[in-house]
Amino acid sequence: MREIVFHLLVVVCVLGGTLSMAGALIWLERRLLALWQDRYGPNRVGPFGLFQPVADAIKIFTKEDWIPPFADRAVFVAAPAVIVVTVLMSFAVVPFAPGVWVADLNVGLLFLFGMSSLGAYSLILAGWASNNKYSLIGGLRAAAQTISYEVFMGLSLMGVVMLAGSFSLRAIVEAQQGVWFCVTQFPALVVFLIAGLAETHRLPFDMPEAESELVAGFHSEYSGMKFGMFFVGEYLAITLLSALATVLFFGGWLGPVLPPLVWFVLKTGALICGIILLRASLPRLRFDQLMSLGWKILLPVALLNIVVTGAIALLGK
Repeated sequence: MREIVFHLLVVVCVLGGTLSMAGALIWLERRLLALWQDRYGPNRVGPFGLFQPVADAIKIFTKEDWIPPFADRAVFVAAPAVIVVTVLMSFAVVPFAPGVWVADLNVGLLFLFGMSSLGAYSLILAGWASNNKYSLIGGLRAAAQTISYEVFMGLSLMGVVMLAGSFSLRAIVEAQQGVWFCVTQFPALVVFLIAGLAETHRLPFDMPEAESELVAGFHSEYSGMKFGMFFVGEYLAITLLSALATVLFFGGWLGPVLPPLVWFVLKTGALICGIILLRASLPRLRFDQLMSLGWKILLPVALLNIVVTGAIALLGK
């Protein structure tokens, strides 16, 4: 009975924490971008602008929820929910501390890849159902970008799986007791972060939205809470990417002195700040440059890392 209550409590905390984190990141991103670009950030609504996300939420909930008459209504309505559901499902296999997880699957990494693949449908369906040429181009870009970079992301993690000897995220964390995989798998870490940014469509890889070219890309026709769900989904994806990088390459909850959960939160928070910094400093690539980067550079690097890691693992036996 105690185990059931504990797992239910973990589920509630994960859901509440991740959704609250999405709201907090809206404020954090604006403050950090303002700091790095030497300008004012949110500073009117509440102390230090802390209530700005609340004001944004009120605006989204009260804004007219309009569905274009030329759109495919059922698909148009369902598309925003897909990305939120798939990202939240992905958090189910993330180990936050010893014994603190929703599900410890021995194929946890494969489950994450499956959820990531399903998340791509959200953008594709949104672009198609909007019946708008800008939305359709954005959806097609998102499809090409996500499918391509999933290949490199998966290959980059094979070295980690070989060293840990398991697809379980808990086992991968425990395998880093001696040295974190960010040291032994540094090329894989770089490929993983680049592929993750491309999958979350964050700058400098936000070509599916590309306001200067496509108005707003796949969500051009969305308003109100449906647009808000795309917004929440993006910030949840940033949090998930940072949490996965922490688990796979930075030792997860491992660390001295401080409690394990605190170490996990600190590492994840540092990675989130790094992702925000990229938005403040790097320009958007052209779409053909993005595809060339993936297939001509990241793919060979990921394959070479697998070969070298496999050779070292065999020699070490």
